[in-house]
Amino acid sequence: MKELEVITDAILEKKGKGVCSLDLTGIGTAITDHFVICNADSTTQVCAIADNIEEKMIEKLGIKVHRTQGQENGFWVILDYLNVVVHIFQTEYRNFYRLEDLWADAERKDYKDEE
Repeated sequence: MKELEVITDAILEKKGKGVCSLDLTGIGTAITDHFVICNADSTTQVCAIADNIEEKMIEKLGIKVHRTQGQENGFWVILDYLNVVVHIFQTEYRNFYRLEDLWADAERKDYKDEE
């Protein structure tokens, strides 16, 4: 899926950590097809990652974010692209909410920076 590639590349470009995607298509109660999850150590970096994803999605695929939430505080930013929902956490909030554990039945893919 092209969206996942653009989103994960944009995260890694801004040094996002723990980048993974969850395939929710096999889970009947899921509100989207995929989650992309990552974290960063500061609110500034969380917002920079979110901004970079939005820019790259428009630039490379012509897709604008449908809805965003959390950019005013930078603790947990959500970007909703309808079939992909991106969660960008400040590290301590990711550790607290453990979103991946809530969707443990989903197929998970981890992404690493190629450098």
